[in-house]
Amino acid sequence: MELDALAFDFAPVGLVMLENRIIRRCNKAFGEMFQEQPVKCEGVSLGEFYASEQDFQTIGERGLAAMRETGRYNDERVMRRRDGTLFWCRVRGQSLTPDSPFQRGIWSFADLSDDRPIVELTQREREVAILTCRGLTSKEVGLELNLSYRTVEEYRARLLRKFGARKLAELVAKLSGMPL
Repeated sequence: MELDALAFDFAPVGLVMLENRIIRRCNKAFGEMFQEQPVKCEGVSLGEFYASEQDFQTIGERGLAAMRETGRYNDERVMRRRDGTLFWCRVRGQSLTPDSPFQRGIWSFADLSDDRPIVELTQREREVAILTCRGLTSKEVGLELNLSYRTVEEYRARLLRKFGARKLAELVAKLSGMPL
């Protein structure tokens, strides 16, 4: 086995070669993380591993915009294993085709389950949580999601309750898996 293939296949994080968001190749760690044999992932849309179709679309649009600027994208999001369980995942991508960022790229996936347990959230709560972790104010989150400032504050209040946080800084710490 060639050294490049060996490094890819046995890397300690999930690695995926994507073409237009379709998995062309993935490694053992990705298969274990998502509970699927790597060979069965080939030709499958990455969307099958997102928490929802809406997440696939929304995060895809955000990722494409960032990759058009820098050729890279990273975030932390909730994803879905083959058995349907949800988990937090750190995702990083690098386009290999800068003129068409999603045409071909390499992506890494790291399971954050041990540091960040899943709390049942609605689609909108997940979006508000992700943008809050990025440091956006309620007004900025509102602009991004086309919501009023007050509505964002209501979502943040729900998140505080669900995560047992007393203030926004504690919520962000819990969402990002930082020790308290």
